[in-house]
Amino acid sequence: MKKSTATDQHDTYDVETDIQSKVTSSPSRAHLQLAIDGMTCQACATRVEKVLNKKPAIHKVSVSFAGETANVDYDPEQTTPEQVTEWVSKTGFVAHLQAGDSLFAQTDEDTATEYPWRLIGLWICLLPFLVGMAGMLTGFGMAWMPPVWVQFVIATLVQFGLALPFYKSAWASIKGGLANMDVLVVIGTLTIWAYSTYLWLTYGDGTLSSLLQGGHAAGHDNSPAVYFEAGVMIIAFVRMGKYLEERTKKHSLNSIDLLLSLTPNDVEQQQPNGDFHQVALQDVEIGDILRAKQGSRVATDGTVIDGDGWCVESHLTGESVPLKKAMGDTLLAGALVENGSLLYRVNAKGSETKLGDMVQALSDAQGSKADLARLADKVTAVFVPVVVAIALVTFALTWWLTGATDTALMHAVSVLVIACPCALGLATPAAIMAGMGVAARHGVWFKDAQSLEAAGDIDTVVLDKTGTLTVGRPTIVDHIMVDKSLAVDDVLQIAASVEVHASHPLATALINTAKARNLSLMHVNDIKVVKGAGIQANIDGLGLVKVGTVEFSNLTLPKIMPKAWRIASTVAISVNDVPLGAFALADVLKADTPQAIAALQDAGVNIVLMSGDKQSVVDHVADQLGIKQAYGKMSPRDKASQIAKLQTAGHKVAMAGDGVNDAPAMATADASFAMFEGTDVAQHSASARLMGESLMHIDAAQKVAEATLRNIKQNLFFAFIYNCLGIPLAAFGFLNPMIAAAAMALSSISVLMNALRLTGFKTEVVLDNAVSATHDETSHLPNR
Repeated sequence: MKKSTATDQHDTYDVETDIQSKVTSSPSRAHLQLAIDGMTCQACATRVEKVLNKKPAIHKVSVSFAGETANVDYDPEQTTPEQVTEWVSKTGFVAHLQAGDSLFAQTDEDTATEYPWRLIGLWICLLPFLVGMAGMLTGFGMAWMPPVWVQFVIATLVQFGLALPFYKSAWASIKGGLANMDVLVVIGTLTIWAYSTYLWLTYGDGTLSSLLQGGHAAGHDNSPAVYFEAGVMIIAFVRMGKYLEERTKKHSLNSIDLLLSLTPNDVEQQQPNGDFHQVALQDVEIGDILRAKQGSRVATDGTVIDGDGWCVESHLTGESVPLKKAMGDTLLAGALVENGSLLYRVNAKGSETKLGDMVQALSDAQGSKADLARLADKVTAVFVPVVVAIALVTFALTWWLTGATDTALMHAVSVLVIACPCALGLATPAAIMAGMGVAARHGVWFKDAQSLEAAGDIDTVVLDKTGTLTVGRPTIVDHIMVDKSLAVDDVLQIAASVEVHASHPLATALINTAKARNLSLMHVNDIKVVKGAGIQANIDGLGLVKVGTVEFSNLTLPKIMPKAWRIASTVAISVNDVPLGAFALADVLKADTPQAIAALQDAGVNIVLMSGDKQSVVDHVADQLGIKQAYGKMSPRDKASQIAKLQTAGHKVAMAGDGVNDAPAMATADASFAMFEGTDVAQHSASARLMGESLMHIDAAQKVAEATLRNIKQNLFFAFIYNCLGIPLAAFGFLNPMIAAAAMALSSISVLMNALRLTGFKTEVVLDNAVSATHDETSHLPNR
């Protein structure tokens, strides 16, 4: 049995005036995104946050180690972007302001193609040691190992030359008040180098001849037991891990580069004489005329002025069905021209396009932090000091128990090297980056990481009706006149003249019908919106006109009405509180609404329908879709209150809607989705925007978010278990420093590889873009 509610003071008719639709932001708050180079672990990101958060001009800052970005909200009256960049630089990192035209702010070619000479040099230096260790494994003992003096030269070159970035990063982190992973690497390898150098220099009689003769060549078994190879191998393995980690973050996990590649570098521009020339996209100006041929991509947002064809806009909407484009239609940057040839006028380019907006939104979202990441932040903040303390205790206990300094030192170094805060720091942001990209591919733009995290926990979805479940384009299916002598067109003309100042789908239906009947609209003044009821205005010569619910217009309908009235929305009209008549308007369900509802229910999600429409209409829609909980005559406040009750009962609730009247409920819900082309207020209130009209995007959002949360938890579990097992094993001598270094490098890579699995995640989004504009009067109806 369906649950229903009714209110005494509010009904179905919620509208928005032109003035109300405008949303302004505070002039004392500005947003800035920085690209940060040089971060080596989560402690680096935490240090930048700590420094910036101390500045009075900074409202909020979120630094992503995985994305190597910083999202900063600041007071433009107190500071400038250049000053913020300088503050970051003082922490030891290099910060770059994002280019104004974000669509062209692609990775610098020099950085992207930089050859890893330092890494190659490290492995060349490691090669003699690998040959020596191969001899040990094949029974030749130390015969293949280079002389000790050669080992010293190689190790010194590596330690104070090729490993210099580790020292710079470690020193910068210490100055910033937070020790990072590089501090552990520097302490461990420098200790090995210093101890081995001491043993070598004190070997024999201390003369140069004895130092040069000592070596691991055949017959030199009396050589000092040095460990130069361990330090070189640790640095080589860690650097290799960092290199692979960096490439994975910047290329495989980063969906932004894929979006940026959707626009061509060169375009065909029409010249004044009508000819077409190839020009660089950066040189194109607003108003230019471009040509997109079959198989090419649209370079900018624009309007078709000639030609026709079919375009795929799946990069923005997630819908792979081609869309017919002809004169007057809108083109979106990045769309693939599957068939035909189009001539279009440029309306927006670069960061001003819808694709540019998506790039910026995705970049901001990937740089935000999920609540789960805060656990890792707390751990990494104290991780390095705790590990150093454990290493010191390990050295002391091992030396006390064994009396062997070299054994105690190797155990302590193994503890330092195997400890990896990077895996903890990457666990959440790496999965968030991948999940955001997958969601965008499915036509869902999450506002930030917290929004994605919340969507992954939902067990209840509350849906509005008009424009969400239905097409949102109701038509008049019947009418009733109080005075039979009144002409229907006269009443329609009066209603449309007032409704032209509203933005509700029912208002649009009346206006469109009036235009189709060539009815001229009258001048109105003193416009006033009554939320949940309707809209009123004065018309010269008539008086006060009210258009909205039957109660608002002082109309009493007969108890027995045709079926169309029981399952349709009603708009009543009165003049000076004297009712003139009413119109019945019906809507149709979106083509894939039943499929989307079934998919969500199959996933264990409870569906609740809340509408401002009358209960009979809401029940009719719920019956068709198999929704068990349907609430009618809900005001915006009622919707928000009902969602709060669901949350009190322990449910995680998501709300999907498209109108102003949905905004309070969307703000109350744990997660919220603004439907495609919803009002500005709805999109501002929502935690995610759906870039297609299909409800299947909600199913995709829920499944992608759930998969991302699952991936985050897997990463965190692995990172914690790795350190909890690895550090004790190293302390008890089961892992030597070389194995510990390899394991530490692999730990970060394994977390990234697990996050990378998300990029292949797919969910069925079956869409029908060819929804008929013809409305079956017995099928579906309007709501708000």
